Amino acid sequence: MLKWKDLLCEDRIRTSSRKKTEQQDYVTRNEFEADYDRIVGSSSVRRLQDKAQVFPLQKNDFVRTRLTHSMEVSAIARSLAKTVGMSLEKNGEFNREDTEKLMGMLQTAGLIHDLGNPPFGHYGETVIRNWYKEVVLKEKKEHDPHYKMKQEDYDFLYFDGNVQNLRIVTKLQTLNDQYGANFTYGTLATIIKYPYNSVNSKNEKNKFGYYKSEEDIITKIWRQTGLKEGVRHPATFLLEAADDIVYICDDIEDGVKKGYIPWFKEYDNLEKEFGTEEKYAEIFGNLKAIQLNKDMTEEERILTHVRLFRNFVQGYLIKSAVKCFLNEYDKIMNGQYELNDLLKNDEKLIKKMKKITVIYCFACDEVLTLEVVGNRVIRELLDIFYNALITSNYKIIEDTTKYEGKIYHMISDNYKYIAKFDYNKGKSRTLENITDYDKIHLIVDFISGMTDSYAVLLYKKLVGINLPE
Repeated sequence: MLKWKDLLCEDRIRTSSRKKTEQQDYVTRNEFEADYDRIVGSSSVRRLQDKAQVFPLQKNDFVRTRLTHSMEVSAIARSLAKTVGMSLEKNGEFNREDTEKLMGMLQTAGLIHDLGNPPFGHYGETVIRNWYKEVVLKEKKEHDPHYKMKQEDYDFLYFDGNVQNLRIVTKLQTLNDQYGANFTYGTLATIIKYPYNSVNSKNEKNKFGYYKSEEDIITKIWRQTGLKEGVRHPATFLLEAADDIVYICDDIEDGVKKGYIPWFKEYDNLEKEFGTEEKYAEIFGNLKAIQLNKDMTEEERILTHVRLFRNFVQGYLIKSAVKCFLNEYDKIMNGQYELNDLLKNDEKLIKKMKKITVIYCFACDEVLTLEVVGNRVIRELLDIFYNALITSNYKIIEDTTKYEGKIYHMISDNYKYIAKFDYNKGKSRTLENITDYDKIHLIVDFISGMTDSYAVLLYKKLVGINLPE
C-alpha cells in the first residue's frame, strides 16, 4: 500500500538550505510551492511561449501555445488536487497541510509537464524517432549486420517529450548545475507518466518514463516515495486527467476560432449522440438555456457558444475525474490501477471530440505545412550536429578552426556541461571520454530544447539561407 507521507516527499537530491532557513522563523510555503516558484520564471518555461500546441504560431492570432496550454493544465491540476485532498480530509487520511502540498505538487507538475517537447508540436517527436532509426541505427547495422539493439537505442527510437522532461528538470535546467532544478522527489515522481524504461515498455505506443542515463535518479525517486517500476504516483493520474481535460476542449475551441470546424453542425451531432444521456444532460441543458445576444455577429455567436461548451464540458470532466479517482482509490493506492484513465467512463464522448479535431484541424494546410517544415528543419539540424560530433577525434570537435569545432561551439554551455559530467565520479570529464550515447543526448538535448522560431532561424543560418545578424 502506498503511503502519502512518502508520496508527498519534500526531500531533494541535493539538500536545500531554504527549508532550514525559513523554518528558523516562519514557513511561508511548502516545498512543492517552492518547486513552482523556482521554475515559473525559468528559460525552459519561457520557451514554451514559442512552441506550437496544434496550430503554427502567428503574430496576428491568439491560438494556444505550449505555454498557455501548460498554464491551463497547471490550474486544472491544482483544482483536482484540492477537491481530492478535501475528500481525503473528511475520512481523516489527509489534513489541510497535506491538501496544500498536493495542490502545490500538481500545480508545478502541470506547468512543467510539456517542457521536454521539441519544436513543432508532437510531430517533432516523430521526426527525432524516425531520424534515429533511419540514420543512427542504419549506420550501426551496416557496420555490424548482427548488431542487437540496446536500451540506449530504444531510448531514442521511442523518443518522447515526457521522458526528456525528466532529464530537463533533473539535469539540464540550470547552467553548470548537475542537479538541474533540484525538485522534490514528490514532484519528480508525479511527472513520470510511464514508470518503466524503454526496453520494458508495456504501452502499445512504446511510451516509457526515463532514459538509461537517468536510472540512478529513478532509483532514488522510487526509494524516497515508496514507488517501484510499473507503479504510478497517484497524483500522476490527476495530472494526466488535467492534461486531457484541457487539450480535448481547447483544441476544439482553437479549431473553431481558426474557422476550420463548422461548430454548430458538429455541436448538433454531439447533442444528438450524447444529449439524451443523463450524465451529460446538464451540459446540453445549460447551453440550451443560454440566450445569445441578438446583436452579436454570426462569428461572435459561434465563438461564444463553443467557449461555453468548453467551460461546461471541462467542469463536468473535472467532476468525473475526481469521482473516478475516489472510486478507484484503493486500487490506485495499492498500485493495481496500472495505467488506466480517470476519464474512462467518458471515453466515447472524448473520442468523438478528438475525432472532430483530427478531421478538421490536423489535416488542415496550416498544420500539415508546420509538420513538413518541422520535418525538414529538425532532420537537417540533427544531421548537421550528428555528422560533426560523431567523430572519435575529440580534438577536432574542440578546435573552433575546424568545421566540427564551429558546430560544437554553437551548442549551449549547460548542455555541454551535462554531457561531460561523470555522475559516477561526481566530476567533469573530457570529450575524449564520453560515449556516442552521450553525444546523441547532447544533440537531442540542444535541438529539442529549441523554440519553433529559433530552430528555423538556426537552420537557415547553417544551410546558408540567412547570414548571421
